[in-house]
Formats: sequence, C-alpha cells, structure tokens
Amino acid sequence: MGNSGIATASAAAPRAGTVEVLVGLLAELDVATESGVFYDRVCKAVCSLTTMKRAALLLHDDTYRSVIPMGSYGADPDLVKRIEGTLDETPIARRALEEDRVIEVRGPLTGHVPARYADLADTSCITCTPISAARRWLGVIFADRDGEEFALDDGERETMLTLGRLAALTASVEHSTEQRESERRLSERLDLTRELHENAIQRLFGVALALGSEEELSAAERRRCQEELRSVVGDLRHALTRPVATPHRSQASLAKILERLLERRTDLNLEWEEGVEVPPDLEPVAQSVLAEALRNADRHSVPSQIDVLISSDGDTFTLAVENDGAGDGKATKGGGLGLRLAALEALRYEGLVEFGAAAGGRWRVRLVVPVVS
Repeated sequence: MGNSGIATASAAAPRAGTVEVLVGLLAELDVATESGVFYDRVCKAVCSLTTMKRAALLLHDDTYRSVIPMGSYGADPDLVKRIEGTLDETPIARRALEEDRVIEVRGPLTGHVPARYADLADTSCITCTPISAARRWLGVIFADRDGEEFALDDGERETMLTLGRLAALTASVEHSTEQRESERRLSERLDLTRELHENAIQRLFGVALALGSEEELSAAERRRCQEELRSVVGDLRHALTRPVATPHRSQASLAKILERLLERRTDLNLEWEEGVEVPPDLEPVAQSVLAEALRNADRHSVPSQIDVLISSDGDTFTLAVENDGAGDGKATKGGGLGLRLAALEALRYEGLVEFGAAAGGRWRVRLVVPVVS
C-alpha cells in the first residue's frame, strides 16, 4: 500500500543499540553538568535511535525569557544558534508540553513555530518532544528528517519521549546544582560577616573608644591606633576581595544577552555608549548584576519600562539598570538577596554595586568597576 511518499519506520524492527545508548546516557548523568556535551549526545541519540536526521534541544532561560539552544546534532550550527522563542509564539511546543507527548506536524509550519523560522529550516515536517519534570516545563527537542516527509511510529515516539525525560532529569540536576551553589555562596558570605564582626568590627570599636577618650593620647598611642587601623583595613580588603566561588561564565556575552532580551522584552530600553566594550574579565559580574537587577524588577515591581545604560569613562566601567513601577519603594526595600550577593561579588573586582529607590517611583541598580589597563 502506498502512503503518498511518506516514509515510516517499522515498529517490529527497533533500531539497534537502543538499550546500550540509553544506558550510556544514564551513566553520563552524574557528570553531565560538567561535560557540557550531554545535550548534544541526547540529540545524537534522537537521530541514532529513530529515523530523524537533525535535532536541536532548547531549554528555557529565565534571563532571556525564552528558550535558547543547548544542544544539537546534524543541524547547521549557525542556524541552531539563531533559534529562540516563547511558548506564546510556538504553539507546537506548548501543545507538546501540555499533552506530555511527541507532537508531529507537516505542511506549512506557519502557525506552529515562530513566523521567522517557518521557512528557515527548509522542512515541512517536524517533531517536538517535551522536556518536563515534576510539572515544570523545561524545554523541547525539535527533530526532522532533513526536509523529507515522514511519519513516526509508536516505538519512535516512545524513544523520543524517553530521551526528553533524560534531558529533563539533567536540566533538573543542573537547576539543583545552581541552587546548592547559591546556598553555598550565601553560607560563605554569612561566615565572612561573622568573621568581620568577631575580628575587624571589634578591633575598630576598640580604636574608636581610644580616639573618643577625653584624655589626650600620647604620640605612641596615636601611632598604635594608626597601625591598628591600617591592619584592620588590610584584613578587610583581603576578606572582601578573596574569591568565594568560581564566577559563572555564560557562553554568550553581555552584548548578546542584551540583544536577545531586546527582542523578547518590549519594556526594555538600551543605551550603550559608542565605543564602550565590556572587559572580558568583567563579563561574569556584569551579567550577574544585570540578571539580578531584572529579576528584582520583575519580582518586586510592576515595570512598564526598564532602562539599561552601559558606559565608561576610561577608568571605570558602568552598568546601570533603572525601572519604574516600584511604587513607594517598600516592596523593594533593601533589595533582594541576589543583589546583595552580587554587590559582595563585585568587591572581588574592587567594584561597587549600588541599589535603591529613585525619584518617581523608580528603582535603580548601578555597577561601577575599575577597568584594568
């Protein structure tokens, strides 16, 4: 019997090595977050265990407010890098996640994927596999047969769904790892605060008592106070600038992150002074402050406009984020924990993070860091 040129895989003839591939991927789960290639291997498995020839795995990123590519196989790398979108503009992804099954569509892709990608991949038949765990929608896997028409069988759908579960497990592990790292950083900062209180603060209090005495200090006593102050300042500088965690380095630059955000967020305005570049060593702290400023705005305000300013006077690099909708500032009083940690992290670079209420019901976050020649 004919099928109008649509190829199908035999359900009675499963792809060879299915068990071996799945076991191999399971064995990699404990090092997946370090290898950085696990998602590529999931995509490769999609193609080796089914009749698909191209696959791209995308996970949701809170900062971008969209999915971004994390792995691929058989697809043009330049094309994959350009893929991003939201559930609202990708009905096929929403349907796959809501129904928790592999969705297969053919014909014009308009109405299933963002309009800008409808003709980009040179295909008219694609599949979408959900990546979800514990009711959390984490992402999707898109796959096709390099532009050919096809029809999946039940065995292929089950295999793809299993691979989606593996990807979800890894993404959940990564999320938990990030949470544990954040908790570890907080614990270290609390230890630092305790250390400063038990050591430096008490020593400064002693110096203050001596200087505030009604009795005039001798020259020797003044010298001892000066020496104690210099010692305390040295200890403070050492304590505040020592690294407490390896800075997270995103694959994308601050410029690329902002470019993507501008496409996703209509409330975002960017003013980037001409000729200003982000020093490579400052990328982690700049990205961290930006992410925390946006997260703080979304959680504690109702912003209709968020202004981002990137500038430099040659000696310092400045990133400023200001949003409206903060009301009287009570909801954001003191800023969030993330902003406080970012402020402490900036000290590693001898930088400063300021945040607080501004006029007109606005909230402002500002990073200023010295630029090393």
